[in-house]
Amino acid sequence: MPEGHTIHRLAADHRTRFLARRVTVRSPQGKFSDSAALLDRQVLDDAEAHGKHLFLGFGPLGWIHIHLGLFGKVDFGDAPAPPPSDTVRLRLADEDSYVDLRGPTTCALIADGEKAAIHDRLGPDPLRPGDDPERAWSRIARSRTTIAALLMDQKIIAGVGNVYRAEVLFRHGIDPYRAGRELTRTQWDTIWADLVELMREGVRNNRIDTVRPEHTPEAMGRPPRIDDHGGEVYVYRRANLPCHICATEIRTAGLAARNLFWCPRCQRG
Repeated sequence: MPEGHTIHRLAADHRTRFLARRVTVRSPQGKFSDSAALLDRQVLDDAEAHGKHLFLGFGPLGWIHIHLGLFGKVDFGDAPAPPPSDTVRLRLADEDSYVDLRGPTTCALIADGEKAAIHDRLGPDPLRPGDDPERAWSRIARSRTTIAALLMDQKIIAGVGNVYRAEVLFRHGIDPYRAGRELTRTQWDTIWADLVELMREGVRNNRIDTVRPEHTPEAMGRPPRIDDHGGEVYVYRRANLPCHICATEIRTAGLAARNLFWCPRCQRG
């Protein structure tokens, strides 16, 4: 499932290509046809993200709410747009660009009140200016749940996924099984600040890189990582491989319905 930086990047790409422009709206698959007909030839006036949710605004007509889920995919292209396949749930297009959406968990036209309700149930997003990390801390500081599980709870922090949770805990030497209430306020402030910076880099580079300059392949004389997810990381999907810092074997286990990765030496309890 895409992490929050990907959704913010998609919002920025929609703004760059379509903001304040009149777009054609189609649903070749048919599941969004009624809403597409209502929005066709209207002006896209906003595109924003909160966590893993994307919102495309059409003024008083409402918002297209998109959640990619596990299988959703977005493809941008330049005009002329090729004929869409019948797997395309939504196509937006103008005279210069087009974008196709396939396989999302959610693609629905919603009103302002419904959008507000989605924001209300999500935690603060490190990529949304003005979101207050205090809201997350107030819940983490009281919780007996592991910090690794809390970081994946979108009601507590929006946008953090499996890669960022594993990597930020490693970067700060925190045992993923430590209870939220055992974290210090300084540790939480450091985690939040690091997520803000790492996720901003993810938006800029369109991939997740978490290793510090002194631990890059060039600095360490090691081969670069080869993985479909891309990016240089410390522990994510490196189970049974040696830690870049201490050479201890990276461990993995299931936690919060996803595979957790950590170094038992660098992240001692």
